[in-house]
Amino acid sequence: MDSHIPEAFQQELTCLICLTYLTDPVTIGCGHSFCRPCLNLSWEEAETPAKCPTCREETSQQTDFKTNILVKNLVAYVRQASLCQFLSSEEHLCGTHRETKKIFCEEDKNLLCLLCSKSPEHEAHKHSSIEWAAEDYREKILKQMSSVWEKIQENQTNLSEESRITNMWNDYVSLRTVIIKAVYRKLHPDLHEEEKQQLGRLKKEGKKILQKLKENRAAMVQKRKNLREMYEELMKMCHKPDVELLQDLGDILTRSESAQLHMPQPVNPELSEGPITGLIDRFNHYQVEISFNNEICNRISTLFDGLRRLLSRYDHQDVTFNSQRSNYFASWGTQAFTSGKHYWEVDVDDSCNWALGVCRDSWIRKNGTLIESEDVFLLLCVKEENHYSFFTTAPILCQYIQKPLGCIGVFLDFDRGSLIYLDVARSSLIWSYPTCFFDFPLRPFFFTGRT
Repeated sequence: MDSHIPEAFQQELTCLICLTYLTDPVTIGCGHSFCRPCLNLSWEEAETPAKCPTCREETSQQTDFKTNILVKNLVAYVRQASLCQFLSSEEHLCGTHRETKKIFCEEDKNLLCLLCSKSPEHEAHKHSSIEWAAEDYREKILKQMSSVWEKIQENQTNLSEESRITNMWNDYVSLRTVIIKAVYRKLHPDLHEEEKQQLGRLKKEGKKILQKLKENRAAMVQKRKNLREMYEELMKMCHKPDVELLQDLGDILTRSESAQLHMPQPVNPELSEGPITGLIDRFNHYQVEISFNNEICNRISTLFDGLRRLLSRYDHQDVTFNSQRSNYFASWGTQAFTSGKHYWEVDVDDSCNWALGVCRDSWIRKNGTLIESEDVFLLLCVKEENHYSFFTTAPILCQYIQKPLGCIGVFLDFDRGSLIYLDVARSSLIWSYPTCFFDFPLRPFFFTGRT
C-alpha cells in the first residue's frame, strides 16, 4: 500500500479477487466491483446463476458489463500518485544528471530523465511520459485480453460441439447402418453386393471422420490451454505497477496476437450416400400431385424461433435469420392423407433455409412450436455462414449428409407407418423413420426461406 494515500481509499479501489488495484473495473448487480478479467475467470466455470465472489449474492452471469469509468479514473489517479512517490526515491534518480527519470524511451524500453532523452543517443527516439506510456500499454493489453477472451469463448463453443459429435458418432453411424439395411430389405432384398458396398463405405467413412473429430478435439483442447495461459499472462502484466509494466513488456503483445491465430475449426461431418438401384423408379409408382396452400403469416416467426433454439441447443450460439416476410412462405397440402402409399417431390435447390415433410392435420389450426411438436415430421436445412446443417424432427436428430441437389423425395406409407426422405438427383437415401403409428390425418408441409 502507498503510505501517503489513505488505506481505506486504497482498499475501495482494490479487486477482492486479485488483491491489486482494479483493472478495467466493472460493477455487478450487488454493487461490488472487480477487474473484468478476474470476474471472467471467476465465472468461467461458476454455477448458474452466478454469485458475487464477495457477498455470494446471486446475480446475472452477463458478459457485457460496462466499464465503471468513475472507478477507472480513481484508480488512474492512485496509480499516478504511486508512480510519483516511486520515482522520487533516490534509487530512481538519473546517475548522470541527478534528475527524476520521467521519460520512457519506446525504442530502448528504458526510463530516462529529460536531459538524457535529449542526448544524441536518444534524441531520434520516440519518447513519452511514463504515466502516459503505462496507461497506453495497459489499454493495449486490455484490448488484447478482450480479443483473447473472445477466442477462448469461441474455442469452447467449438470444443463443446466437437465433443458432442465425437461422443455420439459411432451411435449415429450404427443407426444409419440399420436404416440402410432396412431399406434394402424392404425394397431390394436381392441387391446383396450393392448393400455390402454401401455399408462398407459407411463404415470406412465413419471411422475416418471419427479419427478426424478426435484429432480436431485434441487440437482444440491444446488451443484452450494456450489461450488461457496467454490470458493469465496478460492479466498479470496489466496488474503490475507502471514502471514494472513498461520494463517487463517484452514481446507480449506480439505473442498475444500470434496465440490467436490458427483457431481449430469444427469438423463438419458429411457422410456420402451411394445411389440405390431403382430407388426413385420404385417410388414413382406411388407419385401423387400435391396442391399447396401458400401462406405468408405469423407462423413463420414461430418456425424461425424453433430453428434458433434448435441451433443454439446443438451449437451453443445465437443464429440470426433475415425475417423479412417477403422472403419466406409456408405451404400446407390441400389434401390430408389417412391411408395408402404416397410419393411427391419438392424442389429446394435455390433455398437456403427450408423444411419439408408431413404434419398432423389438426396442428394447422392450433398454435404451438413447430420444431418440438410430436405431430410434425420434418427434414430441415439451416444455412450457417457457408455451411448447411440438416435435422429431422420427432425426435430432433442432426443428419450429417451431403447437401441435396434439386429435389427432395418424400415417401409416406400411412398404413405401415413409414416415412422416407430421398435425394432424387443422387437416387440415395437421406433418412427413413423407424416404424411409426399414424392414427391421425397427415398433410404435406413445405417451408422455405430465400436469401
